[in-house]
Amino acid sequence: MPEQPDDWRAGLRQRVVDEIDHVIHAFRPSPGEGVEIKAARSGNRVDHLYAEGQILVRDEYLSQVLEILELPDEAELRGADRMRRVIAGVVLLTLDDSHPAVLDALEVIDQRLGRGIATPDHVLTVSPDGGVCPATEPQQTYEGIEPYPSVSQGNGGAGVLIYMDDTGLLKDAAETHSWLAGVQGDLDPLPPEDPPGTQPIPAYTGHGTFVAGVARCMAPAADIIVTDVFSTAGSELESNWIPRLEAALGLGVDIFHLTIAAHSRHDFPLIAFREWLKHLREHGGAVCVVAAGNDSSRRPTWPAAFSDVIAVGALGGDWRGRANFSNFGSWVDVYAPGRDLINAYATGTYTCHVDPYTNEKRKFYGMAKWSGTSFSTPIVTGLIASRMSSTGETARQAAAAVLAEARAQAIPGVGPVVLPGRGVPFTNA
Repeated sequence: MPEQPDDWRAGLRQRVVDEIDHVIHAFRPSPGEGVEIKAARSGNRVDHLYAEGQILVRDEYLSQVLEILELPDEAELRGADRMRRVIAGVVLLTLDDSHPAVLDALEVIDQRLGRGIATPDHVLTVSPDGGVCPATEPQQTYEGIEPYPSVSQGNGGAGVLIYMDDTGLLKDAAETHSWLAGVQGDLDPLPPEDPPGTQPIPAYTGHGTFVAGVARCMAPAADIIVTDVFSTAGSELESNWIPRLEAALGLGVDIFHLTIAAHSRHDFPLIAFREWLKHLREHGGAVCVVAAGNDSSRRPTWPAAFSDVIAVGALGGDWRGRANFSNFGSWVDVYAPGRDLINAYATGTYTCHVDPYTNEKRKFYGMAKWSGTSFSTPIVTGLIASRMSSTGETARQAAAAVLAEARAQAIPGVGPVVLPGRGVPFTNA
């Protein structure tokens, strides 16, 4: 059983403490406001992040869970706004102060009904390291530098729709960089400029723009939608995220691209996302590509560890070995370059917020160097999209071909790999 969450900071790296504190404060900026996020410990690590007072429950066990927790009936709970549908098959229950803390309540449910019946409302973040964050904070580059990997030639990805759940799209970057022309999405706003080019860049701002830029370098003609789902310190609750993902099934998406991850209680699969995957299977040949995360661990992260998705790890800077931050294991399907990629970013000043660079100021001119499985993943997404337009295959067919090629050029000690421009057709002549 995880230790009491009040003890979560003890013995952790300062970097991890800084990142988790950043998320906790973003969800609840002052006492009594917002959602209270807690960190559950297990041994010498943070086991998972979750919302206190909220649990997800599978429909077929709802009446039993209500009885165990001595809660009112469904009608009364709905009338009091303490129950809502997350997705067909899963509901969110809100506990009040008269009930045990979430982890204690779940222990009782586990003992009576078994694991996986009810779970915490987990916090998901943009490809976490020790709980949250990309592998590095963004690094400075020269003004006018080219993207790396570079923009491919031709119209690879034409006619393919990629849906990205991320932090939104920077309007200025989309208008400035040619390879982002036509990318659509929710705006990722920056504070007003005064004077121009000097505005502060908040943490995680530009993440979705960078990810879309990498995918467009692989598939320059692909249609891309970048949503602003993880704008709260690069994070969101499973209960809030899944309804948006469910609504996107009606858009005719070919590739769902998710650069987000979470560890879960007892490493159990996310129950609301599992229901969404069932619905995805009913939508033609669409596929889901997910970042594996940056814990340098074989511990599964979700949703990447689902067998129905394509989990992407990161190669190091020489493209010959696994990046030291990348997760790994049998659940990771493929690796792609993820160290020191260069792509579109914000203009302004970024103040580092994690150890050992806390309070260091970095100046950016519309481009950045960044590392993480967040950025290896759009390479795979882009290669699948490019193959689709080159061959006429569905996303599932193209993904199977890309993964087959990756296995054929596997690196011993790493696993299947894909490299930009090598071995997989990704442009149209």
